[in-house]
Amino acid sequence: MRAFIFPGQGSQAVGMGAALAEASATARAVFEEVDEALGQNLARLMAEGPADQLTLTENAQPAIMANAIATLRVLGEGGLRIADKADYVAGHSLGEYSALCAAEAFDLATTARLLRLRGQAMQAAVPVGEGAMAALLGADLELARTIAGAATDSILAEGGAELTCTVANDNDPTQVVISGHRAAVERAVSLAKELGAKRGILLPVSAPFHCPLMQPAADAMQTALLDARIAAPLVSVFCNVDAAPIADPGAIRVALVQQVTGMVRWRESVLAMAAAGVTEFVEFGGKVLAPMVKRIAPDVEATSVVTMADVEALAARL
Repeated sequence: MRAFIFPGQGSQAVGMGAALAEASATARAVFEEVDEALGQNLARLMAEGPADQLTLTENAQPAIMANAIATLRVLGEGGLRIADKADYVAGHSLGEYSALCAAEAFDLATTARLLRLRGQAMQAAVPVGEGAMAALLGADLELARTIAGAATDSILAEGGAELTCTVANDNDPTQVVISGHRAAVERAVSLAKELGAKRGILLPVSAPFHCPLMQPAADAMQTALLDARIAAPLVSVFCNVDAAPIADPGAIRVALVQQVTGMVRWRESVLAMAAAGVTEFVEFGGKVLAPMVKRIAPDVEATSVVTMADVEALAARL
């Protein structure tokens, strides 16, 4: 059994998709359709930068999706169908939208517009500077929760306000990301080593994703998703919030709203897919998730497909 997986924010880089577009009319068509849906030349921004504009959440989210879908569709040029070659799809955070697009639950233009709105809403939910995220290295989920709780408790004990600091991404057994008010996240970073983690590192992000502070963004996505057409996916999608497969359009709509404030249960998702019989994971458009998969389930195969050579090698194998 095989799962196709799709990366999230942080996998963007200037130059992404450029070589693929040069080599493939199919890839160019994906980027052109996304540009038309958004009313901007996102493909040029992806290819040429500047990096600070590409990194903006409202640009990075549709760009990462477009790059992943272009890679997947180039693979399909030879007649390979996702329903024949993948048993599940899954994505990390915004990558869940890429997975849903890959499985044809969303069309490409709808996916691009939803991700643009999602990026804008997440950025607007918390004033810049008030939130933060940090990676706790050498920490599992239980330890990360302990560190986050200790941070908020210590601030309260000093007479400070009750702040938010919670687990945002359970990535793999050695890396968990926390999110919340900046003061609480910074306190967690300072306590991380003392409480048993290898270290804590503040992440260069502009908002505290996947925590309760994102509720305004969840509300915005709920409204947007009510108007979006969602078809039954060609293959089941492992959703972030439940670490379980879903195929019903109504359940997908609910999961995508919950995902904005909820924890990305990536480690559990990979373990559940492996337990269901998946022995091969193929990441499209990035080299982020495949290494995580190997740390979670060392016995499975995990491949990243980014370049035309990667696509050709995978096509030959499939």
